[in-house]
Amino acid sequence: MYQQIRSLIQTDLDKVNLFIVDQLYSEVALVESIGHYIVDAGGKRLRPMLVLLAAKACGVKSDQHIDMAAVIEFIHTATLLHDDVVDMSTLRRGRPTVNAQWNNPSSVLVGDFIYSRAFQVLVKIGDMRIMEIMADTTNKIAEGEVLQLISKSNPNSTEELYMQVIQNKTAILFEAAAKSGAILSGADQKTVSAMAEFGLQLGLAFQLIDDALDYIGDAEELGKNVGDDLAEGKSTLPLIYTMANGSSADRDLIQQSLRAESLTPPQLQEVIALVKNSGALEYTQELASTKTTAAVKALEALPDSEYKTALKNLVEFSLNRKT
Repeated sequence: MYQQIRSLIQTDLDKVNLFIVDQLYSEVALVESIGHYIVDAGGKRLRPMLVLLAAKACGVKSDQHIDMAAVIEFIHTATLLHDDVVDMSTLRRGRPTVNAQWNNPSSVLVGDFIYSRAFQVLVKIGDMRIMEIMADTTNKIAEGEVLQLISKSNPNSTEELYMQVIQNKTAILFEAAAKSGAILSGADQKTVSAMAEFGLQLGLAFQLIDDALDYIGDAEELGKNVGDDLAEGKSTLPLIYTMANGSSADRDLIQQSLRAESLTPPQLQEVIALVKNSGALEYTQELASTKTTAAVKALEALPDSEYKTALKNLVEFSLNRKT
């Protein structure tokens, strides 16, 4: 399914990739080396794909959606570079993270370069509505990062706080991608609002599934270590649900694990087993399903087309993915 979606917009995706490579040019060799290392790592490119599909579904006439897709990917990439430093991650997309391959300062500073390059491209696009969306979006992402940081290793985290974090950290960039694609196509306000809602709900579902996969995924397929969130002290929904609905002994064990500076593999597996047996993963997946239902409903504002169908398929892929 994913390959079918990509094939529909492959020509535009190729243009986006070429544009990204072109925009990574720098007189500083380290910037280019790290930039190309990240691009070569691949990834699903879901966020730029969302820009392209939304624009096509809304009847885009120009090529500005190509540049916008690159902007979204740049913002996403910059946040990953910074995230890996904050989380002290060592593996992403099956390869060493930039901070592991080089060092933390290089990861942060090249992240800053990519972040600022995104805004240079936005200036060239020249649409103040898009500029406002991205300014607000990046501000919210930063808030989400800080909110996650201060709630790290918090044994009293709540579902409400978790949902606020994933909306700001993840879903809001999906929202910006879909909304921007519609705006650059000259869509009316009703359609723009519908696409924003679509992106937001899709982004929430995507992160919910991502957090479930941290407990049940395959490390080789995921491209990262299973249990990373737990090892990093992150109270994601599966863990929050387990603490809220498990026995007092289970809750005590999880709280101790969150407070621990590090976990041994047996300790990690013990908590993962608790989560798997608690019904937390089913609960998380059911909540993700409600978000995808809302996303599909938002698509009713679009006229029927192969791109609208692809957006629906993107929802199904996000809900049922294994990586």
